[in-house]
Amino acid sequence: MEKKKIIRIARKDLDATLPIERSLYKIKGIGKNFAHALRVSLGFEKDKKLNELSEEEIKKLEDCIYNPKKYNIPVWLYNHRKELETGEDKHYVESNLVLKNKNEISFLKKIGCYRGIRHQFGLPVRGQRTKAHFRKGATVGVVRKKEALKKGGK
Repeated sequence: MEKKKIIRIARKDLDATLPIERSLYKIKGIGKNFAHALRVSLGFEKDKKLNELSEEEIKKLEDCIYNPKKYNIPVWLYNHRKELETGEDKHYVESNLVLKNKNEISFLKKIGCYRGIRHQFGLPVRGQRTKAHFRKGATVGVVRKKEALKKGGK
């Protein structure tokens, strides 16, 4: 049987020559800790590569990615805890994660809370200082001085 070089899991093409954990990092929404928890919960060896898995094991891995609660993965590893609508803990990957984050940010903007306003203006949301960093966008004071010099001002 020929070993594959690329395996598709969770709508993402993964390098099958890498160990299981390292190849799972490439999926958006799966970091190092979550990939480790997936591997341990399914009982795979540490050095086992993705192309050494059978079709059944790959399907089980994909099911574990989409339904981590069923495989006893700790709740504190999920990327969406205590959702607003349901109050459940969920883990999203790939396009579902991107869509969920966009919806949450638009909800924050709509209700006009502090975090929503910071998102609207493109400013840091989590309390970082803005004196030295986050200097992208319009720098109003500098532009006005340059325009005044061009017009023949002081």
